[in-house]
Amino acid sequence: MNSWVNYLWIALGAVVGASARYALSLWIARDFSSTFPYGTLLINASGSLLVGFFLVFSTERVLLDPKWRLLVVIGFCGSYTTFSSYAYESLALLENRQWLLTGINIFGSNLLALAAVIAGATLARAL
Repeated sequence: MNSWVNYLWIALGAVVGASARYALSLWIARDFSSTFPYGTLLINASGSLLVGFFLVFSTERVLLDPKWRLLVVIGFCGSYTTFSSYAYESLALLENRQWLLTGINIFGSNLLALAAVIAGATLARAL
């Protein structure tokens, strides 16, 4: 496969992932408190769930063309998940001396993301 075609698959996934992130962030911001970055936490956990599920499903359950990994994992999940936002929001909480919320955000994001990857992989293996 030509390398420029790979970039197209990644770009397509990235457009959809970034749009999904934006839409979910708006919904969470509208319906939940702004004192804690709930949107980032939900996006990182759900993106991790998708990565865990998709990589195991596409390599252990069905053999998909590698372009699907480019589209879903690198393109979609790469632009959907929000690690840089998570890092900045953690710093903002820390600078505002929100010690408990800082700890919840750091440990919650990491533990939920790890649990979500495990859940996604387990789900894919159960199919």
